Amino acid sequence: MVLSLVSICAREVVSDHSASPCWLRWVPRELYRPLLEAAFSGCRPLAVGELVQRWPERTLRVGGRRKQGQTAPNRLCIQALLLAVVRGLSDQRYALQVLDLCGLQGDEGGMGDPMGGWSLTVALCTMAVQAKAGAQRAQRREGERERKRFSALEREKDVKRERGQWKRGKELNGDGMGTDNKDLSWKSCGVLSEEEVIKGVRRRMEMERKRESAVAGSGGSRKETESVNSDVLVHVRADLFVNARSWERVRVALNTSGPLKLQCRYLRVEEISVSSIRTLLDLLPRQGLLGIDVRYSNLGVAGLAELLPLLSTFPALSSLRLHYCNLDFRRDHPGQEEALRDLSLGLTTLQELRRLSLTALRLPGQLRVLLSSLPQPLEILELPYLSLSPADLAYLSCSHHASTLQQLDLSENHVDQTTLPSIRRLLSQASSSLQHLSLSGCGLTDGLLGLLLPSLGGCWALKSLALALNPLSMAGLMDLVRMAVRMPSLRHLLYPNPLEDYQPGLPDLPSSAQLLDWPLDEATDINTTSSQLKRVLMDGGRSDVFLTCDLLNYDKDLVD
Repeated sequence: MVLSLVSICAREVVSDHSASPCWLRWVPRELYRPLLEAAFSGCRPLAVGELVQRWPERTLRVGGRRKQGQTAPNRLCIQALLLAVVRGLSDQRYALQVLDLCGLQGDEGGMGDPMGGWSLTVALCTMAVQAKAGAQRAQRREGERERKRFSALEREKDVKRERGQWKRGKELNGDGMGTDNKDLSWKSCGVLSEEEVIKGVRRRMEMERKRESAVAGSGGSRKETESVNSDVLVHVRADLFVNARSWERVRVALNTSGPLKLQCRYLRVEEISVSSIRTLLDLLPRQGLLGIDVRYSNLGVAGLAELLPLLSTFPALSSLRLHYCNLDFRRDHPGQEEALRDLSLGLTTLQELRRLSLTALRLPGQLRVLLSSLPQPLEILELPYLSLSPADLAYLSCSHHASTLQQLDLSENHVDQTTLPSIRRLLSQASSSLQHLSLSGCGLTDGLLGLLLPSLGGCWALKSLALALNPLSMAGLMDLVRMAVRMPSLRHLLYPNPLEDYQPGLPDLPSSAQLLDWPLDEATDINTTSSQLKRVLMDGGRSDVFLTCDLLNYDKDLVD
């Protein structure tokens, strides 16, 4: 990555914190962004805090999609950013109104000590609660000052009243002042103090009204809610990650009305009940939520059918991901047909849904029930570990989703001679739109891959292709790479280790689990296989295709 001159200078400026008082006062607003980026990349939390506390614009965006090789911001820098936002709330000159942290979180335990999604969520909730407590302390201090000011005005009024009475008595005893002048002097003395008293009373009443509105809960009336929202100084947008350990803290933060208001773009929940998920959704603003990801929660068919009507109240919801949520359509439970009918009706209300991800939900023969209910065609469909039947794949290849798919994941669904025609028809329908395809662990042999290669080659928009854990020989891999040379848009290819690289004893048609666990032959050099495949790419003039057999570190999102 080539750095610009501004970036190089910014890194040098933020490297010495002792010099910050010299340059902070002279920095023009257009240089705050490169300085903040340099402070993040150079891990300078003190510089991050000072820049954020003086941020000159209404919006600050930190995070977003990272480029290949770019790491997430350091944990200390993120903490400094959040503390600086809270400190800036007490400054009337603070310009920040929207803090956008969507996509900021990194992988827990990654390089550079990034802050993961769970830790960031907890830190944001703590920040919201602390900001409210600070605002309440400031209101109490202001109220105390107003009380003292009001008391001083009352004392001054009493003194002036006594002086007026003394003057009036003196004039009545023959001091020579006329009645009109006496009344005028008395009134003018009283009118001035009365106006000040009225202003003080009005100000105290206004502060008391605001305090009562801030203390009011989220279940108040619409008028109270509008009053609470009027006190919000900074709206914080983020992706929230909630599990059983953090659920209560997140609930309190979302239910807190104060100067900081949390807004959620993508909500990820793990190991919490349906009722807890409902509570969280009830507390989220309706306009901001784009997607929900539910993992390792015992939803069941009835639980999902219960959640869907609530999900439909979020007009921008475009992504629904369910991973290991105990959706089992194979068991003959009482009321299963009714639950399926409720589930189908609930899916029809998701008007903006474009992404549907279902992992290990045991849905053989029921794909038509789910996908035919959706009012709009999907763009992203992920169906790994679903034990899809030939009828499921046949429906998918003819459905209204096939021609709009941009991303398709059919990993760990067995492909054989009976399902191969449906796969080929599906690829033909999606040939102009499909950009990412995963067929890892589908049991593709050399013969099946040979029949599938013409259909894969026809997907001219395909950018990434994953075929890991398939029982392919070296000859099959060479045919695969030769096909990749002729695909102009392809940039990433995840290929399986050839069968020749494994130790002896592997079955003739090994499963994906066996290929994952079986040791590789120590006498075989993996780099030799990689070199042979890369040579085929080079001979075809395709140095822009990234080849890898590393399943754990493969990331299709790094394409482009």
